[in-house]
Amino acid sequence: MVLAEQARPLSPQMSEEHEMLLAAVRDFARREIAPIAAEFDESGQFPLETVRKMGAMGLMGIEVPEEYGGAGMDTLAHVLTMIEIAKADASHSTIMSVHNSLYCYPIQVFGTERQKREWITPVASGEQIGAYSLTEPMSGSDAGNMASRARLNDAGTHYIINGRKSWVTSGPVADRLILFTMTAAEAKHRGITAFLIDTGQPGFSRGKVEPKLGIRASATSEIIFDNYACPVENVLGEVGQGFKIAMTVLDAGRIGIAAQALGIAEAAYAAALDYARQRQAFGAPIGSFQMIQQKIADMKTRIEASRALLYGAIIAKQRALAIGARYTSEASMAKLFCSETAAYVTDEAIQIHGGMGYSKEMPVERYYRDARITRIYEGTSEIQRMVIARNELGLR
Repeated sequence: MVLAEQARPLSPQMSEEHEMLLAAVRDFARREIAPIAAEFDESGQFPLETVRKMGAMGLMGIEVPEEYGGAGMDTLAHVLTMIEIAKADASHSTIMSVHNSLYCYPIQVFGTERQKREWITPVASGEQIGAYSLTEPMSGSDAGNMASRARLNDAGTHYIINGRKSWVTSGPVADRLILFTMTAAEAKHRGITAFLIDTGQPGFSRGKVEPKLGIRASATSEIIFDNYACPVENVLGEVGQGFKIAMTVLDAGRIGIAAQALGIAEAAYAAALDYARQRQAFGAPIGSFQMIQQKIADMKTRIEASRALLYGAIIAKQRALAIGARYTSEASMAKLFCSETAAYVTDEAIQIHGGMGYSKEMPVERYYRDARITRIYEGTSEIQRMVIARNELGLR
């Protein structure tokens, strides 16, 4: 008889500090964010005031050490707070996710001590807005096809950057961003380098603001580089290491988006449950009808299955960071399943609400619109399936 290996924990352990943080964030989200969510969705205005308050609470740099302006907590804290913020408004959670996973995290892992102090601190505290730029008009999932270029000047002191980037979350308001561009186009993926960009310098401008279906208060735009001079000391990691940095960052980012999707699904489920209890038809609450009960059961089951995969990804990340490994499959499975759960639950929530679910008077139509992007950014569902399958098959 072969002894089974020691069972892994089913979920990360919540400490008293986690409990306190969760209670504070839940109260903040309900009091400060939920009441303004519909208004900011309608206007598309960036919610700078509440983002600043989130920074003061440590939410814009949860896993960042306190010495660099963050809260000094762990991935579980990040996920718990992302879920609560997303339940109140997905736009706020998108801004928070970019700060934590796509901006602060790569500088923590690949940055120099000077870069950490100079580039993380003002963003983790919420004083400045950070962004991440990989996608281009003709280059999404195929990063090796990007057209933007950076060339070293004759003096060897600056990289001169030219090109156009698209779908930059927080692009219209970003003070700092991480840019991925080609320094050796002939090398394809191996020719991509990451740069730390100060958007206040000459040669940087902002292009078209995207009129989006959902997460409308999370402003998104093109950004343009026209002979932008970036000092060589602002290269993040090593020259040519950009694709590796981007992929490492996306593992962390996918956990954040999974948490966002779960938060949206929980909000839609809570609204559907409440409506099913209160709405009367044929002399009884519609929740007493078996078809509605089936929907409730399936929604709840998918939400809890999503939570289990998300917690598994957190455990995998903690284990991977301890031994220097990757947690790509676990992050991709969590992101894939949580995002598709959000799509399913928000759709069923509208169905339970009937005609009222199609009205802007109810929040479920916003949840439905916001959920749609979670199957696209940080890698489409198709890309997640490819990543999972290739890892299982041992392909590179």
